[in-house]
Amino acid sequence: MNKIVLFGPAPSSYVRTARMVCVEKGLEHALEPLELGSAAHLKVHPWGKVPAMRHGDVQLIETSAIARYVDEVGPGPSLLPDTAAARAVMEQWISTINCYLYDSLVRNYALKYILPSFRGAAPDPQEIAAGVPAMQRDVARLDAAYAGRPFLAGDKLSLADLFVAPIVQTVSMFPEGKAAIAQAPELARVQAALESRASFVQAHAGLFGRAK
Repeated sequence: MNKIVLFGPAPSSYVRTARMVCVEKGLEHALEPLELGSAAHLKVHPWGKVPAMRHGDVQLIETSAIARYVDEVGPGPSLLPDTAAARAVMEQWISTINCYLYDSLVRNYALKYILPSFRGAAPDPQEIAAGVPAMQRDVARLDAAYAGRPFLAGDKLSLADLFVAPIVQTVSMFPEGKAAIAQAPELARVQAALESRASFVQAHAGLFGRAK
């Protein structure tokens, strides 16, 4: 089987999710970095997002599509829940992450710390403060979702959890996010379990000061 090639910057939470799925499914993959917004980037993703994927003749964009494809073709245990209701819960959380949580936790909070550093500037405290309430609210919502269950969609690891783990790790890098997670014991419990998995370790190796 051809090696899966993922296109995108390694620190992207969505790229990390795609890589985690590959590892969980036992599929070898390679990561090809892109200059965001370049002609090469737009060639593999016309809307300029990441990741994109190539696997032999199969080319895909959008993390949800990539994750579902890898889950179907990989030999590892299925990352889909066993019942229709649980699969719907998984899809509900993936959609929620894509439509709402990425904005509140990453775009409007964590990136307010990260992006200024690329410009050699200091973060704007007012911009950070503006994003904190929604970040805290949605960390609490994730905490409630994990209460009384091992994973988002029930007793079994699913694709939804692999969307959550990189985002929560990103949030935890900054003081308000770290404090919010400390007040979310159910989320912290599951996050610790996810961070111990080989898929998380491999997708985060060399990132954010983590050892290879």
